[in-house]
Amino acid sequence: MAERVVPGMRIALPVDYAGVSMAMTRPLIERGAGDLDLVCVPTGGLQVDMLIGAGLVRSVETSGLSLGEAGGAPRFNQAVKDGAIVIRDATCPAIHAGLMAAQKGNPFTPIRGLIGSDVLANRPDWKVIDNPFAAGSSADGPDPIVLIPAIHVDVAIFHAPMADRAGNVWIGRRRELAAMAYAARTTLVTVERIVEESLLADEITAAGVLPALYVSEVAVAERGAWPYGLWGEYGADTAELQRYAKAARSAEGFADYMRAGALEAAQ
Repeated sequence: MAERVVPGMRIALPVDYAGVSMAMTRPLIERGAGDLDLVCVPTGGLQVDMLIGAGLVRSVETSGLSLGEAGGAPRFNQAVKDGAIVIRDATCPAIHAGLMAAQKGNPFTPIRGLIGSDVLANRPDWKVIDNPFAAGSSADGPDPIVLIPAIHVDVAIFHAPMADRAGNVWIGRRRELAAMAYAARTTLVTVERIVEESLLADEITAAGVLPALYVSEVAVAERGAWPYGLWGEYGADTAELQRYAKAARSAEGFADYMRAGALEAAQ
């Protein structure tokens, strides 16, 4: 599946608790497709940090990036200090608004919560206009609103507990994964297992299913979110996240960590 990612693509990746396909991270790095523009939905962590450390990332649009309890994202932090990547500061609602616009085929979505924030000063692509439906001038003055452009992505990548033979994927309550898929031209999903029965045929699972219409390819990767956890399946390996955080403080430590992981995978 990593072969479907080519240089210059815009890639949507999920927040750490929503099903990160860590199983796809090393294949992407081995693939070596660079100049990637990452969109974190709405924040990023280990996967993004590894892709940055591997030198594959041109820009990151995110409302935050860290390793959670393990601390800051070291390769991201260093890249920011070095000016090696472009940062597009966002907020969680703004990223979801942009994906929603893409899903609906709209050029933008209006949101109000950004008014008065410093974030607007760093996003010239976000436009502030007067509400065209305001009833003329009022004692309260103008009625500004922000227009967030649609976030179209080339590829969405995530991990989920299961899919069926038809390609329907169970995402449960993680609706951000659906938003990513709706906005993407290609959606690549790794799963813990394939089930024989249709996930859409069961009333219990159907409401939490991303239909195969929005899924391009599925591959089985057991424990594919590790060292992150996957809801209802297994918890996060905090010790491993901390081990990475310590190692990746330097470029040499990052390289050693990645090299050791590659050797373990080969064995």
